[in-house]
Amino acid sequence: MKIIHLLFLLKDYFTFLLIFHLGGSEQRVTYGSVIKLINMDYNVRLHSHDVNYGTGSGQQSVTATHQQEDVNSHWLIKPPTKPSARGEPVKCGDKIRLQHLSTSKNLHSHHFSSPLSGNQEVSAYGVNGEGDSGDHWVVLCSSEFWNRNEEIMLRHVDTDVYLSVSGRQYGSPISGQMEVVGTSKMSSVHWKAGEGLFIHPSDLNHAKEAFEHVHSEL
Repeated sequence: MKIIHLLFLLKDYFTFLLIFHLGGSEQRVTYGSVIKLINMDYNVRLHSHDVNYGTGSGQQSVTATHQQEDVNSHWLIKPPTKPSARGEPVKCGDKIRLQHLSTSKNLHSHHFSSPLSGNQEVSAYGVNGEGDSGDHWVVLCSSEFWNRNEEIMLRHVDTDVYLSVSGRQYGSPISGQMEVVGTSKMSSVHWKAGEGLFIHPSDLNHAKEAFEHVHSEL
């Protein structure tokens, strides 16, 4: 019976964590959260998939999609190198990595030309979430912390370009998806956190309390 009780507690906790929030304007985006990033100019979501570029680096392609419900648009927010506490809020000016949840590659850029517009290529790179400094982006926003529904920009650390959508669309095999690029121009560079699983310290405290309660009964 105690094991059954434990299973029910864990089920309730993970059900609680797996609720997807749209988010209020004052709520903070945190490390360990899994989010969709929406480009404000084109209303498309940052996306990747197991399809490599046929030109440039040949790495995994990064695009933007109009589809709201697509598991390939989920990105995990991580610090650049050192571990940070899950649930810690992301500050404006922080360096972050964005790990594509489905393929475990990081959002990346480098000095290759993008295939459609000739801007700087943005790709997904690395193995199991480990890559290099080309995976680092600075969060630019107007307050102390990155708040949900707040417009932000992402500046690439190594090359000083901004994450952007060019407006060009791909053909087969990713027909209709839009080209994501790095650009030095302030055009289509505004993003916000969309749907996601937002982790907060209070969530982790609930888990700790549930575990301690179960442990005391076993």
